[in-house]
Amino acid sequence: MLITKFSFTATAFATLAFAGSGLLHAQSRGMPPSASAAISAEAMVEQLQSAPQRTRSFRNLAVEAVPASGAAAVALAAVPEARPSLSLLIQFDFNSARVSGDSAGLLNNLAVALNSPSLRQGRFAVEGHTDAVGAASFNQKLSQARAEAVAAYLGRRGVDATRLRAAGKGFTELADPSDPKSAANRRVRIINLE
Repeated sequence: MLITKFSFTATAFATLAFAGSGLLHAQSRGMPPSASAAISAEAMVEQLQSAPQRTRSFRNLAVEAVPASGAAAVALAAVPEARPSLSLLIQFDFNSARVSGDSAGLLNNLAVALNSPSLRQGRFAVEGHTDAVGAASFNQKLSQARAEAVAAYLGRRGVDATRLRAAGKGFTELADPSDPKSAANRRVRIINLE
């Protein structure tokens, strides 16, 4: 697993999600907000086109019932293959879908990455995620609005809107389930659908 640390102000975070290998965190420690652009477009391209790592685990096994023949069967369950993805902690105005200026550099790099020759023909899901503070219905709506805001931002930077599918996930898929209120849960995830 590649581990890189970046330092940002308290309002600028970035996280790369490595499919099958965990999360890289970039957290605030006193650099200017523009430091959020430190995750290069090249690194984003590499992450979004990388093949997911395959792992073996007993979690992938499912026991199936067999007719009364007395025999037992254990079959591998169909496990959906993880797709290359990138999670970004994009900053928004409080209780709003307005993208904060602190995240402009990061989103500009994402637009460059999505328009790169390697990814230009791809389709991508833009998922909005929230923490578990507040009502589920409010967080669902907010996460959808934030996913749409990121897709619109990318569209203004030249990414063809027909290549992007915005979806709100609310707090149904927490990045840090051990701390549902953690800032790590408030993110936008880009998933390569090709």
